[in-house]
Amino acid sequence: MPHIRATVTDPHLPAHVQEALAEGLTRLAVSALGKSAARTIVHLDLVPADRYYVAGKPLTGDGRDAHLEVSITTGTNSAAEKAAFITGAHTFLTDLLGPLARGGVALHELHPESYGYQGVTQFDHYRGN
Repeated sequence: MPHIRATVTDPHLPAHVQEALAEGLTRLAVSALGKSAARTIVHLDLVPADRYYVAGKPLTGDGRDAHLEVSITTGTNSAAEKAAFITGAHTFLTDLLGPLARGGVALHELHPESYGYQGVTQFDHYRGN
């Protein structure tokens, strides 16, 4: 059940680009991490560039950046799968959004007893409860 939070420095990102972003990140979670599309959440956080800092300075001008924070269950993906997601995310984001100031991805691995949805922990989900 990955939860993908995508922060993009463009509060006026067109709706069709937002949809393409959500669809593409979901496809990547499925293809690179083996996750279920039906259980993947993408949360877009569109922020003004002057509220986003790189090297301690606000991103200004025509610059754009994106950062992904992805919550996954500990132990469900190999190092190679996580690397494929990170590489694929960078390629996808730059293809869709253009050159990025920094472009980062953070995979947060959460213990299955501490992570879940609809009132069921991932631990119980994987046990079949």
